[in-house]
Amino acid sequence: MNEPDDIKLMERCRKGDRQAFEVLLVKYEKPVFNAAYRMLNSPDDARDVTQTVFLKVFEHLDQYDPRYRFFSWIYRITLNESINWLKKSNRLDVLDGDTPDARGGPEQEAGNAQLSEGMQAALMTISPDYRAVVVLKHLLGCSYQEIGEVLEISENKVKSRLYTARKLLQETLIERGLH
Repeated sequence: MNEPDDIKLMERCRKGDRQAFEVLLVKYEKPVFNAAYRMLNSPDDARDVTQTVFLKVFEHLDQYDPRYRFFSWIYRITLNESINWLKKSNRLDVLDGDTPDARGGPEQEAGNAQLSEGMQAALMTISPDYRAVVVLKHLLGCSYQEIGEVLEISENKVKSRLYTARKLLQETLIERGLH
C-alpha cells in the first residue's frame, strides 16, 4: 500500500474532497473487514466494525498525523473497535469456535475448509492481544515494526506476543487433532 498516495488522499479529505475519501474507503475496506473478521469471527460484526472504522476515520481526519503510516492508524482503529465490540457484546471470553462459517460455497470449502475453520476456531480461543498480532503478521502480512506501530508496542513485545500466540495456537490445534 503506497503511503505517499495515502497521505495525499488524507490531505484532500481534510479539505473536503469526498472522492479522496471514497478512494481510501475502496482501498482499505477489504483489509479492514478482514482484520475485523479475524478478530470477531463474524461477518456481520466485521461489517458493522468496518462501517464504524470508516465513520471514525471521517470524523477524525484532523487527528491523523502524516508522519506515521496511514495503514497503521486505520488498523489501530480497526483493532480497537473490534476489541470494543467484543467487550460491548460480552464476547471477550474465550470463544469455542464451533460456529460454522457462513461464507463461501462448496467448491471453496472443499480444499482447505477443515484447516481454515480449525485455524479460525483456534484463533478465537486466544485473547484479543495475541489474536491481534497473529492477524497482523500472518493474515495481513505486516512486519514486526508495522505491528509495533499499529499496536503501539515495541518490536520485542510484538515478537514475544507472537511467540506466545503461536504456542497457544499450536496447543489448541494439537488438542483438536488438526496439527
